[in-house]
Amino acid sequence: MTRKKLPIGIQTFAEIRNEDYYYADKTSFCLKLTQEGKYFFLSRPRRFGKSLLIDTIGELFAGNEPLFQGLFIHDKWNWAVKYPVIRLSFGGGVMRNRAELDDKIQEVLSNVQKDLGIECLQHSERACFAELIRVANEKTEQRVVILIDEYDKPILDNITNPEIAREIRDGLRNLYSVIKDSDAHVKFAMLTGVSKFSKVSLFSGLNNLRDITIDAEYSAICGYTDEDIDTVFAPELDGLDRESIRRWYNGYNWTGQSVYNPFDALLLFQGRQFKAHWFETGTPTFLIDLLTQRETWLPELGKLETDADLLSSFDVDEISTEALMFQAGYLTIAKSEISFGEIRYQLGYPNTEVYQSLSNVLLKSWGGGVLNSQKIIRQKRSLGDFLIQNDFAAMEALFTAFFASIPHDWYRNNPIAQYEGYYASVFYSYFAALGLDIILEDTTNYGRIDMTVKFNEQIYLFEFKVVEFIPNGKALQQLIDKNYATKYQALNQPIHLIGVEFSKESRSVVGFEYQDVSCH
Repeated sequence: MTRKKLPIGIQTFAEIRNEDYYYADKTSFCLKLTQEGKYFFLSRPRRFGKSLLIDTIGELFAGNEPLFQGLFIHDKWNWAVKYPVIRLSFGGGVMRNRAELDDKIQEVLSNVQKDLGIECLQHSERACFAELIRVANEKTEQRVVILIDEYDKPILDNITNPEIAREIRDGLRNLYSVIKDSDAHVKFAMLTGVSKFSKVSLFSGLNNLRDITIDAEYSAICGYTDEDIDTVFAPELDGLDRESIRRWYNGYNWTGQSVYNPFDALLLFQGRQFKAHWFETGTPTFLIDLLTQRETWLPELGKLETDADLLSSFDVDEISTEALMFQAGYLTIAKSEISFGEIRYQLGYPNTEVYQSLSNVLLKSWGGGVLNSQKIIRQKRSLGDFLIQNDFAAMEALFTAFFASIPHDWYRNNPIAQYEGYYASVFYSYFAALGLDIILEDTTNYGRIDMTVKFNEQIYLFEFKVVEFIPNGKALQQLIDKNYATKYQALNQPIHLIGVEFSKESRSVVGFEYQDVSCH
């Protein structure tokens, strides 16, 4: 099999096709879009191939037939017709206020004028945009294709400053409303971005968009499928464990076929190492701060439930945890069901990369500033060694030392440390950061186990309690009294019961008891 070049960071369809890069054919989706409607909206997390999709659609409508030789759409498209294409992208640079946004809009409209050979007579951004659409239609006698990439980036760049974000949102809404007003001149329009802002806040003037974000038929419109990995990238698989590739990077789902983040897959093939390639390119600080401010219990994130309205509810003044985590790519749709006539979604971590990496970041954040990356690595390695050896005394010492090292001022200034779930969250984060198989609130016939860990063909059952000062042994006793081990005895594996007690007053582990259960 012949190896090709890896298109890392390349968003230009022509470059990929002309310079012998790997390409996963998405033109069947492009054809489907053009046959099913006129106005579309798609949101996907960062580095997911949205810009390449937009560029592919642009080349298709521009009639650049040679680029599509050998692809699905080639013999199904009328190449005799070429449409004028207006492309606007807000991906470059950071706009810190409304004036900088206006400058950016003037810049992109100026580029469009050069591309189309049209000079605007109108001076305002909105009027110039409308003029471009109308004149391009008149000049070519073909209706216009409008493609807007990173439509929301100017807002997201200022999401921690609501006043500025609102000004920028209003400026973008004024621009985007032109599209609906120009309907008679428009052949096709598509907007892509990371987030889905509510129609009231941003799309009140463009309420005819079809949102295909959560559409089973378009779930794989961006990203690589398992089939893509096995066929298109088959020359790259030698020496890599296929199941590990799937476990580490597959799993993003929008109610249809699951996909890999292209950035992850390509960097894996380049460096031949399983690492958090996508996650390390930038986790916004405001996300971690928000989770902390909202006293989010980390184990809860992996099993949030929501409906379609809440999942797409995102605005400057109202950002739900579910919508933020989903739209940013840290959670995906694990399953959906109809309940009382409404669609309900269960969210979950897409893969090992996100699950481990998010746990690492939150562990560092919730450690009061005493943990750096190297210290986390050392402590995780120690915890893994203690599990292999079943050295529970050493495990107790590790967690006791961790809580004792957190500065008193951090506890006083961070509300998350004032609620009981914080202690269990930190405990859970250590195990999750190792990528272990964890079940939270594990249901049995006798009740719910706080945390079950499956590792090294052994079962570890944890119960957490918060006490005033003195440990009372109730955590371990509950595991024993409720016969929680019964659920796993049929596996014929060693079972370990561990009761952990935390004191809010001393802010530490004050009780750590354990008992082995016969597996027969």
